[in-house]
Amino acid sequence: MVGVADQLPTWATLVRAPNPGPMTLEGTNTWVIRPAGVSSCVVVDPGPLDEGHLRSLAEHGPVAGILLTHGHADHVAGLDRLIELTGAAVMDESPGVRRIGTPGHTGDSACFLVDLDDQRAVLTGDTILGRGTTVVAHPDGNLGDYLRSLELLEGLGAIPVLPGHGPALTDCAGAARYYLEHRRQRLEQVRRAVEAGATTVREVVESVYADVDRSLWPYAQWSVRAQLEYLGVESSATDVRWDTS
Repeated sequence: MVGVADQLPTWATLVRAPNPGPMTLEGTNTWVIRPAGVSSCVVVDPGPLDEGHLRSLAEHGPVAGILLTHGHADHVAGLDRLIELTGAAVMDESPGVRRIGTPGHTGDSACFLVDLDDQRAVLTGDTILGRGTTVVAHPDGNLGDYLRSLELLEGLGAIPVLPGHGPALTDCAGAARYYLEHRRQRLEQVRRAVEAGATTVREVVESVYADVDRSLWPYAQWSVRAQLEYLGVESSATDVRWDTS
């Protein structure tokens, strides 16, 4: 993985939601974007429905608009309440901020390329995280789409990454390459597990994700289903239940 950024763009402020967990890391990153000399700001991903967090965001106002990277609850559950607090509306883009469709983690995933005050960076939501790797949330997520989205992000070059969870990173292209290599390795592991006789999602997860904390296996099954679909392998549509205690 690439290095952690030691400073943020001057236009970016991180307001982290108090919802830490195995999938959210330290919590959901809500980004406040405010160019130099501008009184209003744009909020990216309001985060969960937490009153203290949302009021903190409102205090950064006036809020000119809200951008969303995707529709998972840890990123958007607080949207309606933030709209009540600020009167802001959801936008597709904002001056200096360009939306890039990056489906894969979910069907609606997007990133935002920001070029303000002579400083470029990309907000990646859950497409690229600040630590570890993300899931392809099958059936909404699609592995083929995800690989293409990573290739698109690789083409942005060595600009900072402001992710939806975890710390900011120094190099989008490097992070995307790391993710692509990780996905290809996992895909080959899944292929070998199937060739060795694994016939169920449980068997593939237990084989391929043996080195991953069991508390993450219920989420790993999403990626396994996406990988099996990509390989054209039939699997049960029933969610697997694990004792992860």
